[in-house]
Amino acid sequence: MSEPEGQPQPTDEELRAALEEQLRHITTFDVIAQTAISLVNLAGRRLGLSDDTEDERDLLQVRDAIDATRALLPVLERDAGGPSLGPLRDALSSLQMEYAKQVQAATAEASEKPAGAPAGTRDAGPAEQTGRLWVPGSTDRPPRG
Repeated sequence: MSEPEGQPQPTDEELRAALEEQLRHITTFDVIAQTAISLVNLAGRRLGLSDDTEDERDLLQVRDAIDATRALLPVLERDAGGPSLGPLRDALSSLQMEYAKQVQAATAEASEKPAGAPAGTRDAGPAEQTGRLWVPGSTDRPPRG
């Protein structure tokens, strides 16, 4: 971004003063709400639901974004109360449903054993399927997409 001709660039002191002025007016609620909204939007992209985001699919990031948003909601509810957070709650619910569908599909796909699988192999248990339990000798990682 270039400066218009004839306009001097602001000094560091002027930039600092402008930032200080912005910080006087912003609230922690504003920052937390914007963070939650950003996490929901990022999770939507990482679900890869549209053709232009399909290559961005990353279920681990989606899980983290959902968990972080869920952790922020009680703080937001303290300040905002009920109805104003409805759209955020709705978006989070939709993300959780789609995430669960994709994890279930990825787990089903990963658990299909090829014909002639070695004897002694077993299906992953519930904790292993969620990716929250590492089993010694296992090289499996939670699905990324």
